[in-house]
Amino acid sequence: MLGLNKTDSKFLLIVIALTMLTPFLMQPFAEGSGLAQFNGGYPDLMQKVAIFGIFAVGFNILFGLTGYLSFGHAAFLGIGSYSAVWMFKLLTMNVIPGILLAMFVSGLFALAIGYVSLRRSGIYFSILTLAFAQMCYKMAYSVLTPITNGETGLQLALDDPRILDSAAQSGSLPVTNLFGLAMNSSYKLEALGRVFTFSVGYYFCAVIAIIAFYMAIRIFRSPFGMMLRAVKSNQNRMKFTGLDPKPYTLAAFVISGMYAGLAGGLLAAMDPLAGADRMLWTASGEVVIMTILGGAGTLMGPVLGAGVIKYLENIFSKINESVLHSWFHWLPDGIEEVVVWVFARFTGEGWHLTLGVTFMLVVTFLPGGLVEGLKRISDRLKRGNKKRDKYDDPDPEHHPDPSKHVV
Repeated sequence: MLGLNKTDSKFLLIVIALTMLTPFLMQPFAEGSGLAQFNGGYPDLMQKVAIFGIFAVGFNILFGLTGYLSFGHAAFLGIGSYSAVWMFKLLTMNVIPGILLAMFVSGLFALAIGYVSLRRSGIYFSILTLAFAQMCYKMAYSVLTPITNGETGLQLALDDPRILDSAAQSGSLPVTNLFGLAMNSSYKLEALGRVFTFSVGYYFCAVIAIIAFYMAIRIFRSPFGMMLRAVKSNQNRMKFTGLDPKPYTLAAFVISGMYAGLAGGLLAAMDPLAGADRMLWTASGEVVIMTILGGAGTLMGPVLGAGVIKYLENIFSKINESVLHSWFHWLPDGIEEVVVWVFARFTGEGWHLTLGVTFMLVVTFLPGGLVEGLKRISDRLKRGNKKRDKYDDPDPEHHPDPSKHVV
C-alpha cells in the first residue's frame, strides 16, 4: 500500500486509526467524576500532541538515523511560525500557503545553518547548532523588530493587506481557515457521560501528521535511510567505500528543519501569533527529551514522547493544591497537609519534577524509550508466564558460544 510493505502498511493503518479516534481515547473518564481531571480530549492539547509529534518525528530523522544531536531545532520552529503569520498578514488567512511558506523558509535556513554546522561532528556540532539558534532568538527578540515585532510577538492587525481576502474583511480579526472552514470551529458530542470534542483544527493537524509520518516511514525504509544509518554506524568505513557522508547528513538536516518549520506553521495556523520564545534553547531541549523518552531511531517513539510530555504539561500543571485537597480530604488534617504538600511538588508549577522523574526512570530502566517498554510488555503477553532459556530461541546460524578465558 502506497509503496510500503505489508508490515509497514498495517502499522500505518493502526496509526491512522489511533489518530482519528484520539478524541475518544483521550476522554476516558466521565464528566463530574474524580478522574475527569485527567481527561485530555480537548482541542488545544490534541493539536499540540499532533504538532509536536511532527516536530519530534522530523528531529528523529536527523538524530535517530545519523546520530547528529542538534540543540538548535527550535530556530526552525520559530522561523516557520513567523513565515506563516506573515503569509496570513499579507496574502490570505487560508492555512495552506502559510504552511508551505513555513516549510520553504525553514528549509532555506536549515540549508545555511547545516552547511556550516556539519563541518564538525559530535559535541562541536551540537554547540554550533545551539549557537545559531540563540543568534536567531536574539535577532528575533531585538535586532529584527520591524519583522518580528520583538518581545511582543508578531500578530494579526485589522489594517493588514491580506490581498486575497480583502473583500471579506470586517470589523473583527479574521480566523485561520481551510478554504473557508474555520480552524477554531468544533462539534461536541455528549455520550456515555462524556463530552467528546471534534475540532476542525485538530483533524487538520492530524491529517498533516499522518502524511508526515508516512513520509518518515518511506525515508526510514529507503536507500537514503540506509545511507543515514551508515553515517551513524561508521563514517570512516563509509568514506573508505568512496561515499561522502556530508551530502547525506546535510539532506537529513534540511528535511528535519522542514519538519520543524511545518510544525511551526501549524502552531501559527492554530493560533496566529509568533514569538521569539519559540526559538529558546529550552524548546530545542524539549524535542530532544521527546525523542529520547519515546525511543530515538524508532518510528513511533518520538510521537509517544511528544504525547507524554504535552500531556504532563497540560494536565499535571493544572492540578493545584485545591484539587489535591479535594482528593485527600478524607485523611486526618495533619496527614492531609503533608500528603498535599508532597504531591504539590510534582503538580502545578512543579510538573517539571514529574517529567524529570519520568525521564530518569525511562533512561535508567528502558534505554530504548517507551517503545522498548511496549515491546517488553508485548513479548511478555505473547509468551505468558513461561520461563525462557537459551534453547527457546536457538541461533539459526549456529554461532558457537564464546569460550571462557583461561589464565
